[in-house]
Amino acid sequence: MSPVYAVRAVSIEKIQANAYNPNVVAPPEMELLELSIWEDGYTMPCVCYYYPEEDHYELVDGFHRYLVMKTSKRIYEREKGCLPVAVINKDLSNRMVSTIRHNRARGIPNIALMTNIVAELKKAGMSDGWIIEKIGMDKDELLRLKQISGLAELFADKNFSVPKE
Repeated sequence: MSPVYAVRAVSIEKIQANAYNPNVVAPPEMELLELSIWEDGYTMPCVCYYYPEEDHYELVDGFHRYLVMKTSKRIYEREKGCLPVAVINKDLSNRMVSTIRHNRARGIPNIALMTNIVAELKKAGMSDGWIIEKIGMDKDELLRLKQISGLAELFADKNFSVPKE
């Protein structure tokens, strides 16, 4: 069953941002998001991973909705400091790609942050094929991100030697 069928009202104090969100929202759009949440309420839950041993949640998707709650006194008060959350249970690499898929479905992610995520996935041992399949990018896009990063280890599984005649 999809996580959205079990949305929880979670205290904002129990939620923290992840360190890998590649999306950036300009100030005018943040103001529009705050107005939208004020006028319409939270219409989509944030997506989180739950750490039961610490009783806290880490955002996978919904950072800017979370940020509105943290910065808008009127919304915080109306919502009684709680954010609607759908919980997924995935390892870190899969949470990272979930973040990217959610973001890509809505808009253009920050290239530098996308590059960092690709580097982290490669360091975690994920293959190019896995990254391409899970994030929904093509080979050329992945190659460009790896080139931008300038990290030699991202190319460790490739043979770039020129064959001798």
